[in-house]
Amino acid sequence: MRVVLQPAYVLHSRPYRETSALVEVFTPEYGRVGLVAKGVKRQRTHRFSLLQPFCPLLLSWTGRGDLVTLTGAEAAGPIPVLTGEGLICAFYLNELLLRLLPRRDPLEALFSVYAHSLPSLIHAQQRQQILRLFERDLLAYLGYGLILKYEAGTSRPIEAGQWYSYQLEKGPVRLLSEDLEGMKVRGHTLQALARGALADPASLGEAKRLLRWLLAFHLGDKPLKSRGLLEELRRLGNVSRKEERP
Repeated sequence: MRVVLQPAYVLHSRPYRETSALVEVFTPEYGRVGLVAKGVKRQRTHRFSLLQPFCPLLLSWTGRGDLVTLTGAEAAGPIPVLTGEGLICAFYLNELLLRLLPRRDPLEALFSVYAHSLPSLIHAQQRQQILRLFERDLLAYLGYGLILKYEAGTSRPIEAGQWYSYQLEKGPVRLLSEDLEGMKVRGHTLQALARGALADPASLGEAKRLLRWLLAFHLGDKPLKSRGLLEELRRLGNVSRKEERP
């Protein structure tokens, strides 16, 4: 199979043999794809310089199976200037996609969300909301969408002033007892998450705890490297402790 000029972003790459690289990319029509980029490390070729995370690309490849051969790479736009926490947040998005996306599953809408999220991470005041909405959308596109508008198993709308216990396989259950298992969350936060407008710090914090709890079920016990990286940067004094990790 031959694919020509497919929009793509590099999620991860690693050396392969002496002059080549194995590259994981995210594309709209083919989802996550594994590429063999032959000879790209030889004298730091132009193609090697292009195959960097967060750079919008147009890639061509040939082959079948889990690994295909890269035949062409072109830049499709500028790389967003990400530093510090913004850069780590972008790596966090990549890590989620690497860990959770199956191979060869087309996800055009999620690709669009990812492409629009990256440049927005430049702005510190937007980062936490961007991460939460990306997590929400990622779970939805993988088939694990949150129930945010109605109580679990009912047609009763979520009430802003009510507390709920979000159950992993059911959704939000009205909190009548502290003994209920699940994640405690306000109806206001569920409504804000449904609208995509997490404006206040309390809702952002609750949404972060809820989504991290839900993602942990799918990620398993292996910790995310991006979270540890931010802690290390904080230890070295390169990132303010006021800045939240992903």
